[in-house]
Amino acid sequence: MALDAFAYIPLLATVFVAIAIFCLLSAINKKRSAKISFIAFLSIVILVCGIIYTLVHPGLMVLSMSIFCASFIFLPYCVITVLLPAKKLEKIEKKNANTIDTTVVPQTPEMNLSLDDAKKDLLDISLDFIVFSESAFSDRKEGLSRLLSHINQTLMNVSHADGGAILLIDDFEDIISVKSFAGNFPPPYRLPSDLPHKPIRVETSFKFATFPLRDNIFGEVALGGKPELITKPELDDRIYQNSPEEFLRCGSYIFIPMKIGDTVIGEFALAKKLGTPVFTQEEFDAAVTLASFGAVSIHEFSAVQEVVEHNESVKEADIACRIQQLLLQKKMPSIPFADVAVYNSLADGVCGDFYDIIVSRKDRISFTITDVVGKGMNSLMVMIMMRSMLRLIVNTKQTAGTILSWINHGISTETAIDHFASMALVNFDSTTKRINYATGGSAPIWLYSSETKDMSRISEQSEPVGVEKSTEYLDHSRQLKSGDIIVMYTDGLVESLDENGVQYSIDNLVRIVKLNHSKSAKDIISLVKNDLKQFNGNVHQHDDQTLLVVKIL
Repeated sequence: MALDAFAYIPLLATVFVAIAIFCLLSAINKKRSAKISFIAFLSIVILVCGIIYTLVHPGLMVLSMSIFCASFIFLPYCVITVLLPAKKLEKIEKKNANTIDTTVVPQTPEMNLSLDDAKKDLLDISLDFIVFSESAFSDRKEGLSRLLSHINQTLMNVSHADGGAILLIDDFEDIISVKSFAGNFPPPYRLPSDLPHKPIRVETSFKFATFPLRDNIFGEVALGGKPELITKPELDDRIYQNSPEEFLRCGSYIFIPMKIGDTVIGEFALAKKLGTPVFTQEEFDAAVTLASFGAVSIHEFSAVQEVVEHNESVKEADIACRIQQLLLQKKMPSIPFADVAVYNSLADGVCGDFYDIIVSRKDRISFTITDVVGKGMNSLMVMIMMRSMLRLIVNTKQTAGTILSWINHGISTETAIDHFASMALVNFDSTTKRINYATGGSAPIWLYSSETKDMSRISEQSEPVGVEKSTEYLDHSRQLKSGDIIVMYTDGLVESLDENGVQYSIDNLVRIVKLNHSKSAKDIISLVKNDLKQFNGNVHQHDDQTLLVVKIL
């Protein structure tokens, strides 16, 4: 099943989580700081339930997600336990070695083996992050925003901050952007010169702010990778004071990089207004501890969401490709004075190519081949629109260039989808053996001449169909003779790669056609297909491949 194929993504994540748990448990054992918690039993229950469900409903996804959730629930407990001071257990061990005493012994600071109240609260909150992230999955549009807002508000409450923000890094643009904001956050960066110094304007600006990873406090802390407590902003040259308004004056700040392993994916920022007590070391420590769980929750939410979205796109692409196959002709029509054959190989999830052979009358037999840009359902929609318009217009007496121009105008006016394609159209008059043709985009038309024994491209590259509605496509005509061969193909064929990354190229296609020009169209197609297979070897191709051969009899 397609779904099970993606089970290995959470399984891989589970491996890393399990390694982290192993290291933390080793530290716990060395420090002898705690007994086994009920959380361990909760993890086992989740695993057992996942295994039972898998036995009843075969499939790896439920099992792998159960293993991951059990490990993830146990991880916060391990981290909190490692942070506890070492306990002196010698007296207890000695007593247990000699007698079995059922008397309840009053707990002292030295003998207390449970988490203190503050750390219990942190553990409860970290588990709450997990529960909240699970509920946020059901909200496809606002789930991440809700999770960020929840974590941000929780960090503010724990640290008694007046304001808080969560920023995420965009790796492709090397910027860090505000994704969640709440409360009163005096800006520690230079405000835009044209921004009025009014609370509502400053707040709105910060909600949608984007910062480079240098020359500002957010970027500098993110690059540094270490949490920072700033209680005297006037002594930190990374903090910019926007004066003279009171609400802009900087108080104290906490900046915590959001780290997953050694990678920083974002940042937590907390602020207190000037005139309020600065952040204490205890508040800083609590925020740092809690932020680590928040970072993991955000990262895992995004990772699982990416898996789900990818799986849905795969399903969508699979449906689109099945519909595409239904639209493609399976049997070649009988055409006077022409021998026709087609090769079509569909790449997984692409669904960009289609071909059509339309017999309108003896003086109008249309051959078309099209490569739609895009993948999945989007390319299928464009394909169906182009195919429908072509079949309506081709029965008229309009030329190939006019037909392409009309199709282009119809596709270009659609604004709801991404749409453009390369298209080649050849109208064949079997009574005169004359062709009228036009092309849009990079779709080529090649012709083998039985007279010159040579093969050349007879089409010109032009604007793709669907880009500009005012584009007019030029008509071309040519008289053919018996033995001439028309060859039309999509880029996926000549751009397919071997194991060394070398393209098949048009040269190989031309070579096969020229060497076998005396054979039938079907034989030529078969020879090209075999040559292509030998060239590609076991390399997986990522684009549809279509080849249409018409031999004039």
